[in-house]
Amino acid sequence: MSRAEQREQTRRALLREGRRLFAAEGYGAVGLSQIVTAAGVTKGALYHHFDGKAALFRAVLAQVQKEVGRRVAATADAETDPWDQLVAGCHAFLAASTDPDVRRIMLIDGPAVLGWQEWRALDEAASARHLAEALTGLVEAGVIAEQPVAPLTHLLSGAMNEAALWLADSPDPQNLPDTLAALTRMLESLRA
Repeated sequence: MSRAEQREQTRRALLREGRRLFAAEGYGAVGLSQIVTAAGVTKGALYHHFDGKAALFRAVLAQVQKEVGRRVAATADAETDPWDQLVAGCHAFLAASTDPDVRRIMLIDGPAVLGWQEWRALDEAASARHLAEALTGLVEAGVIAEQPVAPLTHLLSGAMNEAALWLADSPDPQNLPDTLAALTRMLESLRA
């Protein structure tokens, strides 16, 4: 195995074990020693790839956000009508966010570890941009009443993030279908 392959294997192991531990125990409860032991590497190897635990967490969060984004995009892209794409994508986001690992890393520890501003910037780059693009297209097509898209994007994104947190803490399996129905009614109220 080449040195480049070894480095990539080490990086993948750190991301995999960091993610597993952050999801299971939360960022604050996980120490660097625990991560490097689980990954089977040294602290020096971790510092070769990341500036520390926060940098590893940032990389794990980016990975989780990309995975959720791909799931949302795949679900939305399965629809042909732009309105149906929006609804399907919003539903897919809520469904993905009920995964305890996603909830813990993306919605709870993400803002706490990175700070609100950095987390919002990452969230904006990962998902809010796509939501804004979808809403812009629907406004331009006259499907949604003419209005500024930026506040609408932030309102919908915030509502879905809050609903995702609530769903993840809820033991009632009926809450997901009820929340999806409420979201659909909220989205329908936007139609022109």
